[in-house]
Amino acid sequence: MSLPTDPWAAFVAAFSRTAVPVITATELLLVVFLATALSIPRQSWRYVGLLATATHELGHAFAAVTSGQRLSGIRLRLDHSGTTTTYSRSKLATVWSCFWGYPVPAVVGAAFVWCGFNGWGPAAIAAGAVALAATLLFLRNAAGFLITTGAILGSVALILLVPAGFVGHVAVVLGLVLLVGAVRDLIKLTHVHLRRRDRLATSDAYLLYRATAVPSAVWILLFAVLVAGSWLVAWQPFPAILLPGT
Repeated sequence: MSLPTDPWAAFVAAFSRTAVPVITATELLLVVFLATALSIPRQSWRYVGLLATATHELGHAFAAVTSGQRLSGIRLRLDHSGTTTTYSRSKLATVWSCFWGYPVPAVVGAAFVWCGFNGWGPAAIAAGAVALAATLLFLRNAAGFLITTGAILGSVALILLVPAGFVGHVAVVLGLVLLVGAVRDLIKLTHVHLRRRDRLATSDAYLLYRATAVPSAVWILLFAVLVAGSWLVAWQPFPAILLPGT
């Protein structure tokens, strides 16, 4: 592998659609195995799960900016926690940005899976790198810079050094990792409300309850509906590959 003669042109070209990757049942099973191996064991999730944390906080930040709030700063920590600080005089805008944390890793994961199967894998990776680069302006701690720059450099390396067809497979793996991460985070959130109520102040569902008087259980259910819907969207290509002719 070697760098392209014009790296910038190669990066821009990644936003174009490539040939749709031909994924066999064996390859798909390997992709699922790799995503599982990265997502389930605690040792690997300690590092890979930081991507889900960054996506979670990016969801808060994007929702805040699109609802007219002032984004003050983002902090990411190596223990998978994070905070996004915003300012707004609108209660509705505050609720909107608070809500879009837990569902976003699943939504982005489903988008990555769809892109990977439809020739837009490099575009998804490149768009993710651009989105992460934008957050550098708002990061307020060293761990946040470490996590984000690592993800950006990894994304750029994939685009510049790896064949586009293989990047489609990587997009599917990353999408599945984010989808699993969304489920893991929902389970963790539910555990906080059932068993670790001393940590309720860190819960988005509790903060939404404080802002709206709508019970936390309702917000957790809404998170779960969006995560389940994202899994349903991501699952669509699987039966045709695993069970051809059905």
